[in-house]
Formats: sequence, C-alpha cells, structure tokens
Amino acid sequence: MQDHAYLARQPIVDNQQKIVGYELLFRRSAEATNASFTDDHLATSKVLANILSNMGAEWLLGDKLAFINASTSMLMSDFLELLPVNRAVLEVLETTRATPELLARCHELRKLGYRLALDDFELTQESAPLLAIANFIKLDVQKLNASGQLETHVRALEKHPAQLIAEKVETQSEHNICKKLGFAYYQGYYFAHPETLCAKVINPAYAVVLELLNKVRNNAQIKDIESSFKRDVALSFKLLRYINSVGFGLSCEIQSLRHALAILGYQQLYRWLTLLLVTAGEGSTSPALMKTAVTRGRLTELLGKDMLEAADRDNLFIVGVFSLLDAMLEMPMDEALDKLSLPEAISDALLSRQGLYGPFLDLAIACEEGDSDHIEKLAFSLQLEPDKINQAHLSALAWVETLGI
Repeated sequence: MQDHAYLARQPIVDNQQKIVGYELLFRRSAEATNASFTDDHLATSKVLANILSNMGAEWLLGDKLAFINASTSMLMSDFLELLPVNRAVLEVLETTRATPELLARCHELRKLGYRLALDDFELTQESAPLLAIANFIKLDVQKLNASGQLETHVRALEKHPAQLIAEKVETQSEHNICKKLGFAYYQGYYFAHPETLCAKVINPAYAVVLELLNKVRNNAQIKDIESSFKRDVALSFKLLRYINSVGFGLSCEIQSLRHALAILGYQQLYRWLTLLLVTAGEGSTSPALMKTAVTRGRLTELLGKDMLEAADRDNLFIVGVFSLLDAMLEMPMDEALDKLSLPEAISDALLSRQGLYGPFLDLAIACEEGDSDHIEKLAFSLQLEPDKINQAHLSALAWVETLGI
C-alpha cells in the first residue's frame, strides 16, 4: 500500500461561506500533516507523479485554488512545477527552516506564478523571514486560542500583504471570533462537518422536497407529483435547469414539468430530488456543506459501482447525500429520517453504518477525512484496490464541479 496515495480535501471558505479553494491531502497517513511526505525523495516524486497522472484532465477545480502541503524536499524539487501555476497554492509546512536556499527557491516559485501559504504559522525570530514569500498565512485557531496568542498574531501580521486563513475552526463561536479579528478565509470541521444544532422547523422548500420524495417512493401519479412541484417555483426552476443542462445529454429542450417528469422516470427523479434537497433553502445551508453532501453521494455510488446492481447504486447515492441530512436540517438523524419513508437498508446505513450500504458510506467518509488506516481496513474488507478508490474520489470531485452548485 506504500506506493498508493489517497485524496482527501477540505474546503476553504470566505466570509460569505463560499468555497474559494480546497486543501488537498495526498499523504498516506492523516497524522503526517506536520512532517514531510516521506524521507525518501524518490518515493515522494513517485507519489506526486502518480497523483498528477491520475488527476489528468478529470480534475476540474473550476475557479478554485488547490492548497497542497509541500515539505522542504518537495519545495526544492522540480516536480512541483508540474502543478498548474494558476491553481496551485504551495503550503510551506511549519517545520520548514528558513534557510537562504529555501527562501531563494520560494522566491523563484513566486516568480513562476505559484502562490505560497505558510501552514500552522507561529511568528518567531526564526520563522519571520518566511513572511517575505507568503501570499497566505494559515493560523491554527485551536493552538493559538489555547495559548492566548490568536489576537496577538493577527495584529502582528496585519501589516503584511498576505491574506490570513483561520484553520481548525470547529465551532460557531470560533468562527465569530475569527471574523471579528479580520480573517479573510476559514477552514475547519465547522464548515466541512458541521455539528448538529437544535431542531428547527423545516422551511417550505425542504418540506415540498420531502413530500415529493415520499410521493416518488410510493409511485404516485405524475399529475400528483407535478402539482407538488407547482407549489414551489424555485424547485420547478431548478429541476428544469438541471434536466436542460448540457451534462444531461438530452437532444431536445424540456418545456414543461410533466415532460421533464416523464423523461426522467421515477428512479432518476428520485436522484434529482435528492440533489434538489441539498440546494433548496440556499440561504440556510452553507455551500460547502451542500457540495460535501453531493460529492459524498457520488463517491459512495462509485465505490459500489462494480459490486452492486443498478437500483442499489442509486440507493448508494442517496445514502451518501442523506448522510449529512441531520446537519442540513439541523436535527438529529433519526428525527430527519422520520420524515421520509426510506428502505430499511438505507436507514441502517445512515443510523449505524450497517447493512449492505454501510461500509461504502464509511469508506467515502474515510476518504474525505484522509483516514488512511480506516481506508485500508475497509478497502480490504470490500476487496477494492487503492487505485480504484482514488480514481472514484477524483471522478466524484470532477462530477460535482460540473453541477454548478
């Protein structure tokens, strides 16, 4: 397994919680974030080359940046120059020593057009020279809050042109503190994996989608389904926009809801309603959470692509997306599922990661989090090759970018 790299990503968002980039984690171990990729430079080069060739043209970042951890050996390597100049942000690790050679190389990378970020930065006499090469400075909110140094660091770094990124933001109060201090960007579990908050009333858009999902599940008449769509103009617009998109591959434009519903069919409609669920009520659900949910759905589906029947693959997609339903609706998962009549196998996966679909959801989440030990264990139990898992993740990330959500 040593020659394989798993891809994990974590969104970096702005003050409007719009995603501006992702930190991409290429390492074998999730614990390796504070060390170089490997002691062996040749192996490091192989990993990077493999990732680049796997990514290929499929990696669609759109207008988003890719933040990539780079050890000293990586920074000094020519292989870095294979990365796209206009998208790559090279993260200089906190263990990097600001030697004259390293600083000269970083200035050279800046001249080539690469942007540089200082990861887990703490201002000391030894680290200060690195400020001259930084476009971004990432501050560990957990560590600096604990030592009472967060505001001191922000004030000391305000005079530098580099933009500040608050990382390891895990709660709403931490986010509020960072916002008041003037951070430009944020990263952490608060955005990628929000905690479940107290239950609240589901807004009308969500209520209509939940009603529609139940109707489709129970094979209601097309006219009944159409009447539910007509109660929510935004949902009707979204459905027509999706089905008329180039990616759907239809040769004729869909003009009416009934036409759209007839073309889609019940199984495909159920999938599109799942997408609509996470894009409904856009004001209350963060774009990062919506994108994480849809990506997870696609990845869960792709992981089971060659092992399960078509109907089960559709259910895998739904399991993946609905695994964040508690966060989207801000209520416990069991309460959220009470509002849907879902097959037992889907409920088992969502509530306890059990049953036919549970291991695939577990694997998708492990891929997101870069939990390589768990990935290896699940890959072995499902008899999935590491390359296949990595390719599925890249394909899922690329597919979600084409949806425009």
